[in-house]
Amino acid sequence: MDKIKVGIIGAGGYGGCGAIELLYKHPHVEICALIDKQNVGQKISDIYLHLEGFCDLVIQSPDSSELPESLDVVFFATPDGVGQQFASQWLNRGAKVIDYSGDFRFNDLETYLDYASRIGRPREHRSPDLLSQTVYGLPELHREEIKRSSLVGNPGCFAVSCILGLGPAVKDKLIDPQTIICDSKTGVSGAGKNPNPTFHYPARYDTMNAYKISGHQHVFEIEHELSLLASNQIRITFTPHVVPLCRGILSTIYARLNHGVNLQKIKDSYKAFYAQDKFVRVFGPDKPQVSTAVRGSNFCNISLNIDERTGRLIVISLIDNLVKGQAGSAVQNMNIMFGLDEREGLMHPGMYP
Repeated sequence: MDKIKVGIIGAGGYGGCGAIELLYKHPHVEICALIDKQNVGQKISDIYLHLEGFCDLVIQSPDSSELPESLDVVFFATPDGVGQQFASQWLNRGAKVIDYSGDFRFNDLETYLDYASRIGRPREHRSPDLLSQTVYGLPELHREEIKRSSLVGNPGCFAVSCILGLGPAVKDKLIDPQTIICDSKTGVSGAGKNPNPTFHYPARYDTMNAYKISGHQHVFEIEHELSLLASNQIRITFTPHVVPLCRGILSTIYARLNHGVNLQKIKDSYKAFYAQDKFVRVFGPDKPQVSTAVRGSNFCNISLNIDERTGRLIVISLIDNLVKGQAGSAVQNMNIMFGLDEREGLMHPGMYP
């Protein structure tokens, strides 16, 4: 088959770099354009030295007259507000679009406006006509819809960890969904590449803190997807924390077990739910999980535990926020959209130590 021609908008950020790291070795892909407002005219390998000799493309301006006329797929590794403004230009040229932000995670205007108001964004969408076409890009839940779609809203990193950690328990009614608590820790790379005094090394080293308490932008998509699985509205308690790591998310999820549910039933449910999912690995309490087990990989490791004393399910869900939580999910979605084995370019273990 001809190679898939890829363009990456926002190529200079962590999300763009992550996509390059995965795509340069993908057997069916050719990276044809790196686009960004910053560092225009520089080689990407001058910005990220580890890419020297692997990807040496020059970053082009979004306004450049030398951009390719046609691409097969465009990754928007950009914050909220960018994709909704420019995605239609590429869709109209015949490209598929995968957007990293919240712009296309909801497929109707009312839901998007509710999300926007909760995170403090303007209550408007620049391309409302596209929302009915978009698919939430979590393959483990929406694989068949992604196959048929030209526009995918890549999920948020915390959302990937929490939805995968809770999906079977909610779908199979193993828990009381109104008792869900998600306590999530993330590395500092989740804040992105732009300098920030809060993430200055002396301020960040040996320090951890909760932030956006009861107001994080990923809560809305977690609740939305879990409500679809439960066929009932779900509200959760979610608290994110930053810990002194570069990358990784560890979510500890609690919920009260329904009557008669034991550990074996939970294991059976999770194993069955993820039987076709190559990037979700389910473990019992006999194999404690650590963040290094998924670092640099597209895997989600899930550890199932019961607190017999309190009658609660405790799920530990681990991902790399920059891979399964971002660029890895985007590449997985691309593979599905083009009818490829979704493992292409992604099937490798994590980095250790």
